[in-house]
Amino acid sequence: MLPYVILVEPQMAENVGMAARAMMNCGLENMRLVRPREDHLSDKALAASSGAGEILHNAQVFASVREAIADLNWVAATTARHRDQTKTVMNADHAAEQMCELTASGNKCGIMFGPERTGLRNEDVCLADVIINVPLNPKHCSLNLSQAVLLVGYEFYKTQIEIPRAQLVTNHTVPAEKEKVLLFCNYLEDKLDDCGNFKIGEKREKMIINLRNIFTRGQMTEQELNTLYGVVNHLSKKK
Repeated sequence: MLPYVILVEPQMAENVGMAARAMMNCGLENMRLVRPREDHLSDKALAASSGAGEILHNAQVFASVREAIADLNWVAATTARHRDQTKTVMNADHAAEQMCELTASGNKCGIMFGPERTGLRNEDVCLADVIINVPLNPKHCSLNLSQAVLLVGYEFYKTQIEIPRAQLVTNHTVPAEKEKVLLFCNYLEDKLDDCGNFKIGEKREKMIINLRNIFTRGQMTEQELNTLYGVVNHLSKKK
């Protein structure tokens, strides 16, 4: 079960469309609108959604925040401003983890976003279980509506996928085995011996260690080794 994105009194159709685009980027599907000022199915909104029109077509429209959240079990209100209310304030990643746990157990969750110019009213915030605050530059922390949806939505999306923190993309080749890398090092050292590069014997060992460090620390691929063999061959023949 996915969280509901609730846009409260959005002012511009383009922003609703871009919010739908941000939702689709993050695998979210459920949009609810509270008293939108402009038609969320207008040409402007659909164009701004950039292929996420199905979210706009399936969006539900409500007359009040209370109606929009009535069937939900847990609601978060997004705001960058301090509110004079006793309320748990979470950053977006912690809120995403909580929503992941809640939705996995069958609870319906919602995230409220306020109007572009003013944000959520205190009367709306008080209906939420928690506040989501994204820590940004305190001198300029306001966000476009779709940016806010994307930031919070992405944190939830990360709880739904498994990707490595970093990976070597080798395309059509594979990482070279250490033995192959060391064989190339031997080949290069022989060529350097032949051309008289190691004239000072006492420095030879240090130079070889430096050369081997260059090639063993770089996650060489087989394609890169073959390229290096070709380069060294060409240069040695040219000499």
